[in-house]
Amino acid sequence: MSPGRKIIHLDMDAFFASVEQRDDVALRGRPVVVGGAPDSRGVVCAASYEARRFGVRSAMPCSQAYRRCPQAVFVPPDFARYSAASAQVMAVMRSATELVEPLSLDEAYLDVTCNLRGEACATMLARRLRDEIRAATGLTASAGVGGSKFVAKCASDAEKPDGLTVVPPWRQLPFIHALPIEAAPGVGAVTAPKLHAAGLRTFADAVAAGHERVAAAVGGRLAVWLLRLAQGLDERPVEAHRDRLSVGIEDTFANDLRHRDDLLREIALLAEGLQRRLTAQRLLAGSLTLKVKDHRFRQVTRVRRLRVPLAGAAHAAAVAADLLPSAWDGVTPVRLLGLTGGALTGDDGARQESIFSLG
Repeated sequence: MSPGRKIIHLDMDAFFASVEQRDDVALRGRPVVVGGAPDSRGVVCAASYEARRFGVRSAMPCSQAYRRCPQAVFVPPDFARYSAASAQVMAVMRSATELVEPLSLDEAYLDVTCNLRGEACATMLARRLRDEIRAATGLTASAGVGGSKFVAKCASDAEKPDGLTVVPPWRQLPFIHALPIEAAPGVGAVTAPKLHAAGLRTFADAVAAGHERVAAAVGGRLAVWLLRLAQGLDERPVEAHRDRLSVGIEDTFANDLRHRDDLLREIALLAEGLQRRLTAQRLLAGSLTLKVKDHRFRQVTRVRRLRVPLAGAAHAAAVAADLLPSAWDGVTPVRLLGLTGGALTGDDGARQESIFSLG
């Protein structure tokens, strides 16, 4: 890499499923689905690469995953083990640089421009980190090395699993221009079809089309962002201390709930689970959001800002019960309920502010 920022994106390969295969020899080489039972209404948390070959993907209903891959082994998630493995992975990363920005349990950005190892070559450092993660956990990680978050993230996706892709400055623009437009942060399931309909499928297409045509498809602000990315302009820093914006819990029911008393009972259980999570992280919630999803997958959320933070599970359950009439008509069958605590404060009373932005 030439002078300038040196960013590594490290991403564990099929993390939850890989932990299961690591810990159970009988699962190795077999399609593994982490999630609910095949006949449940749960969703897939993770799928091994053997299962992905059959089209099984995260967030897919488990019943659909079973239809695609009936020979798969369905395993319930064990987040305690995944968190323990994640802690080992993050410890390896933080031994190299103080600028580590976790995105989830299994991936993070690292700014290694000035690192704790005194290593001038980001490629060599990425290679060593992957080796150290494998030695510490028995798991593989894929890595991307580039001059920005965007390039490093896309590079880590290029050769999964167990891959290392390096994009030096002189290869950056050709690499970006060949990427599908939906690789951009901010382009999702709603925006991508609009770009495709306008004939914009790659970043090269966006460059050729120009601002006016891209803006006509998705609006001026997103057009500016996409064209900046296409020019290799992504100045977003690696944030070493990303505060949690919310803590949530939800449950999908085996059978639809149809009666208010049943919903209130489940809300009380969710409130207890939410309070346990907040307590474990030493956080207080200044707002509460109730999510209700009906049997036709229609979703309604209602949020309330609180004068004082939630004072335990009973308080959360009471607030959610008060929100319920505005989120549910009292008749439509309910398949999912969720509670989320927001406007978080820690023990020192410092507000957890949002740092997310397109630019």
